[in-house]
Amino acid sequence: MFFEECKTHDVTPVQYGILTALSVLPGLDQTSLGHEVGLDRTTTADVVRRLEERGWVERRTHPIDKRSRQARLTKSGQTVVDSLHAGMSRAQERLLDPLEPAERALFIHWMTVLVDANNQHSRTILRPT
Repeated sequence: MFFEECKTHDVTPVQYGILTALSVLPGLDQTSLGHEVGLDRTTTADVVRRLEERGWVERRTHPIDKRSRQARLTKSGQTVVDSLHAGMSRAQERLLDPLEPAERALFIHWMTVLVDANNQHSRTILRPT
């Protein structure tokens, strides 16, 4: 469903995750970015490099730690994130469409209970907003 709704930009769910994380947390170093989306360092660096090649992300050497690289969305990258948001929302709606409104609420409730109860075991720690 994600691919169907977001096909106009030829973006994978992993790329979407990184783009979204950078839209909320600009300037993350690649290691921290990987932790945010649950990827190892090598995979994160590879995905960020491919997004950079597309002109959606720029990387700079960290001003304090010269071994580290920070990533930021470009204006073009932010435009892509903004345009993909509607497609992602449609994919989520399609996924939940078979459920009645009361069933959706119950499903979301129990998923929240499971995520909260198992948060400490995740590769990415969910922080309360």
